[in-house]
Amino acid sequence: MKTIQIQLPTTVFSSLRKAPEEFVQEMRIAAAVKWYELGEISQGKAAEIAGLTRALVYQCS
Repeated sequence: MKTIQIQLPTTVFSSLRKAPEEFVQEMRIAAAVKWYELGEISQGKAAEIAGLTRALVYQCS
């Protein structure tokens, strides 16, 4: 797995009332959902990016 690093103002976390780890997980889910919506990735790949199982993604859709 590759790691990427982004720099954000620390105020982002307090304004969203989220810990950095929670923010990262939500960003992964948001990206996966958007790329799936655009037809750029499969449902299985979206689940992998989001760190979820495909079965869980299917139940939520």
